[in-house]
Amino acid sequence: MPISEDHVGRSYPATAPYQVSRAKIAEFAAALGDVQNPAYAGDDPVAPPTFAVLLSSAAWDEMFADPDLALSLSRTVHVDQRFAWRRPLRAGDEVTATLTIEKVRARGATAIITIAVDLATTDGEPLCTATSTLMHTSEVAA
Repeated sequence: MPISEDHVGRSYPATAPYQVSRAKIAEFAAALGDVQNPAYAGDDPVAPPTFAVLLSSAAWDEMFADPDLALSLSRTVHVDQRFAWRRPLRAGDEVTATLTIEKVRARGATAIITIAVDLATTDGEPLCTATSTLMHTSEVAA
């Protein structure tokens, strides 16, 4: 059965912990072309806000591997992304990501899927919720 409104509320296990490091923060800032920002350097750097995409996208793996949903990344368009921050990610944080399907609107061969990925430290401190809207098209029968 392809993804439907019946799957709203489905959550997946947290990802393995990811250790945020100064090196990864520097790499990400460089990829953004923002290496001059002092917030991303020094003894206590914070990660750029969009660094959360690295962690939240790891949580997508479980959802795309779920055979009940019949999803394929190759037939998915990432339509929208929002972040609700409680505090910045810092070097030394060990972070897990937990994905929940929040909304599904299925119309014919297309589904609009809203997912929320909660990022938290391994000590349980909430850090951020990354909410994504995805558009998925079902495989067309030959």
